[in-house]
Amino acid sequence: MADNNTADNAAEIVAETAGEIAGEIAAAENERDERAERRRRLAAWRASDRVLWRASADGRIGERLAALAADAKALGGTVEGGSDPDGWLDEWVDVYGDGVVAELERRVAALLGFPAAAFFPTGTMAQQVALRCWAGRTGNRTVALHPLAHPEVHERGALGAVSGLRTVHPTRAPRLPTADELRGVGEPFGTLMLELPLRDAGFVLPSWDELVEVVEAAREVDAVVHFDGARLWECAPHFGRDLDEIAGLADSVYVSFYKSLDGLSGAVLAGPESFVDEARAWRHRYGGQLFQQYPAALAGLVGLERELPRLASYVAHAQTVAGALAEGLAEGPAAVPWFRVRPEPPHTHQFQVWLPFGEDLLNEASLRQAEETGVTLFRRWSPAGHGGPPGVSVTEVTVASPGLSWTGEDVRVAVADFLTRVRSL
Repeated sequence: MADNNTADNAAEIVAETAGEIAGEIAAAENERDERAERRRRLAAWRASDRVLWRASADGRIGERLAALAADAKALGGTVEGGSDPDGWLDEWVDVYGDGVVAELERRVAALLGFPAAAFFPTGTMAQQVALRCWAGRTGNRTVALHPLAHPEVHERGALGAVSGLRTVHPTRAPRLPTADELRGVGEPFGTLMLELPLRDAGFVLPSWDELVEVVEAAREVDAVVHFDGARLWECAPHFGRDLDEIAGLADSVYVSFYKSLDGLSGAVLAGPESFVDEARAWRHRYGGQLFQQYPAALAGLVGLERELPRLASYVAHAQTVAGALAEGLAEGPAAVPWFRVRPEPPHTHQFQVWLPFGEDLLNEASLRQAEETGVTLFRRWSPAGHGGPPGVSVTEVTVASPGLSWTGEDVRVAVADFLTRVRSL
């Protein structure tokens, strides 16, 4: 009997080992397939001569470094305000946040109308630090935010795991909360966090009056207000207000540099001077006090100089593109019976398109269109999560400088070609 038990145990061990090896092989094959697919996507997007935008992460390292050096030289000026022809290229590299990093902080603080600002390597860190600091100052660790806000969807529960904060949701509707919904939370909260725009709901914004009212409702219960302004830069046209007036509604604001300004990475947290001093201390504790950050800071300065003034034109043209997309999806022999362009019209230069097909089919149709025609209309599709119906996929559309040359007819022709490919697959 002992021999039988030993044989059985050995067989189980062999089977478990074989299963583990098979799983590791499958995982390695999937990883290779994903790398190959990514290279295919990048090659198709790079070769396309008609795109609505180009992401900074699509380029090769040498290209990005050369472009950054050229752009930094074109900026001119230095931290001392000189006019050296080599501009920032002739400055010393930063050390723990001086030089070019400090200059970026100064400029963002001035743009947003705050007395101080601190550069962070990531927006996730900046936002967690901001909410942690406010919790300590208010004595209340509860944060009111939307369930689709970045900390709830994209940060692996960091607010609770790292800082011991908890969250409440004034609404589950795919938009920011109203003043009445905030008043109905039913328990005290120390901070109201508003993501402007709310990306995962379709880059949606409230009206200016609605934003003012919800901020006032937070003040009624002595809560502070923090803006997740990763994409705040392109909100000004929708609100019809300057950046400093928008930011002035809040006690603190975080902004990103790579999402709208074509930067490499990094973020700035702006607010009162004592608050920013405390944020710097927590930045150090979180491991964000990097030795040198001049490439990201230089790219941020370039974005403020070059992309920020153009964003209003991108926002305006996004409405033309979205309207033509809707027309193309609704008309013609390849028209689809159901779709969504959200919001319509767009509130910023980004919006969502929903179609009743699987993501694999739509991704393949998008790639083939790019490879065979040199036109990239859509980039990546994914399942419509966050309560979306099954069998529906969603993509994010961004309109930037390359997209300004597209007419409505260009968009409609591209949509018809794309839908023809979808039907053929």
